[in-house]
Order: sequence, then C-alpha cells, then structure tokens
Amino acid sequence: MLIVGLTGSIGMGKTAAAGNFRRLGVPVHDSDRAVHATLRRGGPETRAIGQAFPGVVRGGLVDRAELGKQVFGDPAALSKLERILHPAVRKSQRRFLERAARRRAPLVVLDIPLLFETGGDAVCDAVITVSAPAFLQGKRVLSRPGMTRSRLQSILKRQLPDPEKRRRSDFVVQTGLGRAHSLRAIRNIVKVLRRIRGRKWLPSLSLKGR
Repeated sequence: MLIVGLTGSIGMGKTAAAGNFRRLGVPVHDSDRAVHATLRRGGPETRAIGQAFPGVVRGGLVDRAELGKQVFGDPAALSKLERILHPAVRKSQRRFLERAARRRAPLVVLDIPLLFETGGDAVCDAVITVSAPAFLQGKRVLSRPGMTRSRLQSILKRQLPDPEKRRRSDFVVQTGLGRAHSLRAIRNIVKVLRRIRGRKWLPSLSLKGR
C-alpha cells in the first residue's frame, strides 16, 4: 500500500484536491476532520483543553471561537494545544491506515495541512503539494468570514513557505488554472502512483507544475 501525503498552505485548494482523490476512489484521511471528531463532548482531549485553557469548554464542548482567541498570536499557547491534539490525530491516522491495509487498498492519502512542519512526511511514500499564485491565495482566504490580512500573515508565518513545500514534494498540483485542470492533474498522478510500489521510483518522475 502506497501512503501519499497531501499538503498545501492555507487557501491553496487542498480541500478541493482531497475531494478529487475521493472522487477517483482513493481513501483519504482528513486531519482537520479528525481534530473535530476528537473534540467530542466529554472526551479526554476536550477535558485536557478545558484544563489548559480556562473558559473554553462550555457545556462539555469546546468553544472554538474562544479557543482561537486564546491561542491566536501566542506561539506558546498554540504549542500547548498542538501537544494535546496531535497525538489524537496520529492515532486516528493509524486506525485509518490499518483499515485500509486490511481492505488491501493500493493507495491512500493523508490530508495533513502541516505535513512538513510536523514531520508527517516521514510516514509517506510520496508527497503532493497543492499550490496557487499568491494573489489568488490571498483572495480565497480573505473571503472567509472573520479573516483579516494580519490574521492571514500570522497563519502563513507558521507554515513552510510555498516554494519550499513545492521543492520538497514529489508532485505539485496547480489549482489556479481551474477545477478541470486540477482534476486532470490528480487523475494523472493517481495513474502513476497505482503503477508503482515504492518511493525509490519517484525521483525519475517529473510531474511538478503540470
């Protein structure tokens, strides 16, 4: 089974790319969705967050807006939160991979926003980065409710720069050329990956930017 990491900076189109993989029949583990599932009412992570961040758990549930206020712009607080959440997400990934292995899936995707930043690429046989021009990235992100330029810049500071992500990846999908182009690029990548069984083959490929 080939494990493929899917990543990309905020606003680059990673969610749409993950949807295309699912559309092509490739199982995808969504790390963001795993975080939401982890923060269930009364769960151990919810209790830990309540202890670490007073006032953010109300009625047994995490008030995400309040939690965001407490960690935004505070690297120490954010690191504290990640120490609570990341082990739970990794556990969810392991369960996903075990199920996929039992089903003899030839290819799976781990959708991880901070793949390189957290060392998640170490478990991947290949990495795909989604990318788009900076002006389009800004346009996409600033259209989100509550987003500001200062908040966007703060988020980008925590993320590996897009050129470095692209350099360290085996494949790059350009998402600024339309949905049809992105789907074709992902379909081509899936065809290639289904024909191989190990990373040693990947350096001979040259699909970046197509």
